Formats: sequence, C-alpha cells, structure tokens
Amino acid sequence: MSEPSSTSAPEPRWPALVAVIASAGLYAALPPQLAMGPGWLQPVIIVPVAVAGMVAHYRGNPRVNTVLGYLSAGAITVFMLWSLVLLVKALPAHREPPVLLLRSAVALWITNVLVFALWYWRIDGGGPHMRHKRKQEERSSFLFPQMILPADWPDADDWSPIFVDYLYLSFNTSTAFSPTDTPVLTRWAKVLTMVQASISLTVVAVLAARAVNIL
Repeated sequence: MSEPSSTSAPEPRWPALVAVIASAGLYAALPPQLAMGPGWLQPVIIVPVAVAGMVAHYRGNPRVNTVLGYLSAGAITVFMLWSLVLLVKALPAHREPPVLLLRSAVALWITNVLVFALWYWRIDGGGPHMRHKRKQEERSSFLFPQMILPADWPDADDWSPIFVDYLYLSFNTSTAFSPTDTPVLTRWAKVLTMVQASISLTVVAVLAARAVNIL
C-alpha cells in the first residue's frame, strides 16, 4: 500500500539551475589548452538545456524536465572529464604556468562537487518529482540523518532531501573521500561516490604536485 502524496510545496528547482550556470562559468574560465573546444562551447550547450528543463518543470512536464536534466548533467560531466585528462597530461610537461594549473585544478574540483550533486539530486529516489510524490516504491539510495529521527520529531514525517542536502553530500565526498554522515545504500550510488572521490583525489594530487614544485 502506497503512502499518501505529500501535501508540502514542491522543491524549488532554482538551486540546481544555479549549480549548472556556476559549472558553465567555471568551465568558461579555464584556459583554452585545458578546454574541449572553445570556452563558450560548454555554456552554450548546457545553459539553454537547463533553462528549457526549468520551463518544462513549471509547465507541468516532469518527463521532459528529467530528460533535459540528464542531458545537462551528462554534458557537464563529459566536459569536466575531458579537461581533467588534459590537466593531468599538462602536469609533467611543465608547459603551463603553475598558477594557471592550480586555478584550473580548483575550478575542476568545484565543478566535480557541483556536477555530482546534480547527479545525486536527479537520480536519488526517482528524482525530485518522485520524491515529492512520496512513492513508497522509490527508496532513497542515501540514508540522511533526518530519515532516522524519532516519529515525534517536528516535521520528521514530512522531511525529504532537497538540492542543498545533495550538495552537502557531494562536498563531503570530495573533501573526505567518503559521504561521512550519510550511508550509501544502493550499488549505483556507491559507484557514483567512488567515481567522484577518485576524480577529487586526482585533482588534489595535481594540486599537491604543483605546490611541491612551486615550493
């Protein structure tokens, strides 16, 4: 027997759009030698798709919103991985100024946090639309601390993760190389957190290597 639909207001989508735009800005700021194509290419691809997804959401078309959300997150991921490969290749060549490489590594590290927050938010529990409907068959892949609060805790029954919760999860995974206070329950989520931690570790290794060379 399914739980009743939530009567709370739908989750605001603007934080996810801000994350997409921030990712586009970070990518546009990368030097040309670390970008896939011209710096404006990625923003021109993902920002219109993300905005179209937002429009679809407000017009009551969650299926289109979901597809466009996957497309924008996928595009950000591809561009980020491509730039990460170029960054690692540029490290031993010593052709780029150290400060430029350090700034690029920081930009890619922040992008890593943002893009995996988007993936977690988009996939977990069937996505924001399904989480709002409170469908019992859509189980969360992450056990947030609020999910195990006592039933008499204020708003315990009505709590549902929103984008900032997944952003916090993603930040912890990139800094501590683990989800810290949020256990990962499903295989797909474990794979994603492993990939994110590996990317973060690679970027941190690049930062450390350049810092040693500078010193």
